Amino acid sequence: MTGAPVLSFAGVGRTYRSGELTVQALEELTLEVAAGELVAVMGPSGSGKSTLLAIAGGLDSPTTGEVRVEGTALRALSPAALARLRRDRIGYVFQDFNLVSGLTAAENVALPRELAGRPARAARAEALEALAEVGLAAEADRFPDQLSGGQQQRVAVARALIGQRRLLLADEPTGALDSATGQAVLDLIRARVDRGAAGVLVTHEARFAGWADRIVFLRDGRLVDSTGGRDRAEELLGS
Repeated sequence: MTGAPVLSFAGVGRTYRSGELTVQALEELTLEVAAGELVAVMGPSGSGKSTLLAIAGGLDSPTTGEVRVEGTALRALSPAALARLRRDRIGYVFQDFNLVSGLTAAENVALPRELAGRPARAARAEALEALAEVGLAAEADRFPDQLSGGQQQRVAVARALIGQRRLLLADEPTGALDSATGQAVLDLIRARVDRGAAGVLVTHEARFAGWADRIVFLRDGRLVDSTGGRDRAEELLGS
């Protein structure tokens, strides 16, 4: 790794109850992601990938073990403090964009900063800068339904990048995009990681996992392999 861990999982397990059925979504998972490192998470459906991402972002809590972001144990935080950490230090990129339809691109990107108490004018200036970074400065005042799918995803990336986000979490961010647009989105995430953020990318595509510094492979909630390289990703997917 290239620096101190931004994200660390220590013996993390997550169990769900569905009636009389117990589902072990994650089991004894230990993982660290450093500043300047992009880790791709791969595995078959139901292997625990989305659960890992939700726990990393404080949207879900582990049943056992401990999760830390920049040394802060998430379990120890009050709901308000956890919400503040998620808002200020963690950026999310989702496959389905999660944009607010009634807000313009700039307003969507500025929203986390305004919720953090940033004055509206300053938040908009930051949003315009983030949109310029993803090549959408000219689309700032358009609404989501006036944008293509690729443009909407780039707005979602800009929203994840705004401010001093130290941890980027991306859940199949290229799944709804064509190959060229997907590559452009991955390039944006890779660039921010190269400038010092830590990134976790959930993907089922070996060609996109190849952008990562390291690939971890989950099966039945367990980490079964940790390596690098597109060839290894393709080998694991074929096994």
